[in-house]
Amino acid sequence: MKPRLFTPGPTTVPEDTLLELAKPVTYHRAAEAKAILAEVSEDLKYVFQTAQPVFTLTCSGTGGMEAAVSNSLAAGEKAVLCTAGRWGERWRGILKAFGATIVPVEVPYGKAVTHDMLANALTANPDTKVVFTTLSETSTGVGHDLQAFGRVVAKTDALLAVDGISGIGAMECRMDAWGLDLVVTGSQKALMMPPGLAFISASEKAWKKIDATPVRSFYLDIRRYKKSLAESDTPFTPGNTLIKAQRVSLKRIRAEGIENLWARHTRIATACRAGVEAMGLKLFAEKPNSALTVIKVPDGVDGTATLKALEKKYGYKFADGQDAMKGQIWRLSHMGYTDAFDVLGALSALELTLLDSGFKLEVGAGVAAFQKAYAAGK
Repeated sequence: MKPRLFTPGPTTVPEDTLLELAKPVTYHRAAEAKAILAEVSEDLKYVFQTAQPVFTLTCSGTGGMEAAVSNSLAAGEKAVLCTAGRWGERWRGILKAFGATIVPVEVPYGKAVTHDMLANALTANPDTKVVFTTLSETSTGVGHDLQAFGRVVAKTDALLAVDGISGIGAMECRMDAWGLDLVVTGSQKALMMPPGLAFISASEKAWKKIDATPVRSFYLDIRRYKKSLAESDTPFTPGNTLIKAQRVSLKRIRAEGIENLWARHTRIATACRAGVEAMGLKLFAEKPNSALTVIKVPDGVDGTATLKALEKKYGYKFADGQDAMKGQIWRLSHMGYTDAFDVLGALSALELTLLDSGFKLEVGAGVAAFQKAYAAGK
């Protein structure tokens, strides 16, 4: 059975990017390696929509999140934490580890934090140093209105730090125009790469706070990366084979155009949700984002067993819910290299799997609804 990956990370990697990874390992301090890093850094600025440097870290996205915390907060300083799922809770774990004073702004899984909720938290806590939030909450499928968040935070002295790990490239996100101060993403989501690289950028406002904050990390001190990037280099041994491959996927993004990329994700997401609802299923996220579709497991259906059958019989790998949500939701990614026909196949396979289990639905209803919605979205 041909395997087909639809988890919200890692995602499918283009063939030309995979071929780049098959090439011989080269020296990471050579002039060629420095030129590639410089090229990748410029293309990342385009993806982030920023004039600020974007630094490449050899680590997972969580490492990038830890860099955002450790560089911007001194021990005991106050952080407002917008939590709408497991990845907001990842921010919480990192903030606790670095001794931050946390002001939680929490909503139930499936709902989104609003800009009014954030504004109220900042009014009540004028000594807040950093607001932490998530662009795409992949545990629930929720998307946050970062443009509105940026307007709220810009009225204060606080910074706005964003986990954009599964959102950057899949959802509209304009770092400079929206007043985002610290933005983190990872290679393995919409940037069409295997795991292994994280990327972080800081605004001028953020740099003033970073430079005034005591050094709290050695490897993740982005002041070191800023100094090295001025010479197109890294302070520590980079994953240079991954960086070379990332260059290939970034060129693909450049060729498509960032706004076209956002529009493609939106069109596929809209069609996917139409297909899901036509199958008699319900969406989980109140304000869904374009990176993935999260589906409520219907009553009487074993969610985890259904996913196992879907993969075993048809080769399609969706993601289960995490922690307390296991068996309650299905997460279908449509970010990065995934196209409309990939998602059409995924919905078809889900229909067949549900039919196999005895679930009542009209054969082809989801596929037809996807096609109609996709055609209408051009």
